[in-house]
Amino acid sequence: MHRLLSFLYGVAAYAAGLATLAYFVGFSANLLVPRSVDVGPEAPWEQAVGTNLLLLAVFGIQHSLMARRGFKQWWSRIVPPVVERSTFLVASCAVLLLMFRFWVPIDAPVVWQVDDRAGAALLWSVFALGCVLMLASTFQIDHFELFGLRQVSAPLTGRPLPETRFRTPLLYRWVRHPLYLGFLLTFWSVPVMTAGRLLFAAGFTVYILIGIAFEERDLVRQFGERYRAYREQVGMLVPRPGSRRRSADRADAASRPARR
Repeated sequence: MHRLLSFLYGVAAYAAGLATLAYFVGFSANLLVPRSVDVGPEAPWEQAVGTNLLLLAVFGIQHSLMARRGFKQWWSRIVPPVVERSTFLVASCAVLLLMFRFWVPIDAPVVWQVDDRAGAALLWSVFALGCVLMLASTFQIDHFELFGLRQVSAPLTGRPLPETRFRTPLLYRWVRHPLYLGFLLTFWSVPVMTAGRLLFAAGFTVYILIGIAFEERDLVRQFGERYRAYREQVGMLVPRPGSRRRSADRADAASRPARR
């Protein structure tokens, strides 16, 4: 019964995570959602900026803290390890819902606006590319483990979770963090950049850069020289010339048996 409840909890967390992520994209770009970075109750700009910065800080602290290995080890003493990832997902959804509810549009002049149809179409195309890149990146690693489904389904099927191993599938041979690159493309590739959206994009960009630093520190601790070599060969968010070939050669060499 406990296994079934954990599985149902994990499925609910997965569904909530996908729905919240979809709303997040619409919220950031003023697309198909009732409230967004530029749509909602207004307030004096000082209050709006202060409120929005606080919401960004709350998300950054929650997401970074709960993603750290030390916190996970402590948290697993309270929450069963099988639902640790699902609980992280639920907490992230709750913080984002808080942001969606209390974000205040900023009454200020537009920062930039692209009126040319071709230019606007190009920006929206890059925005769409970012969305595709985000989704594709999760499947390049392990989409269902990333969203906690594999952890809650393993006890029901009796199959052990696969060991965490260092891999560099297709997208990860171009850049080390294609998922974050996808987010950045959606944040900045819009034809109309308002003050509110600029604050949103800049805030999440800073969070991503800080988050990458912490994440890579954990990866170096986990994989050691293998990750250090990967980091030297492949760009963080921008592809380096020849990075795909070097990463592929490294992966091929690592997969071959050692010769005596």
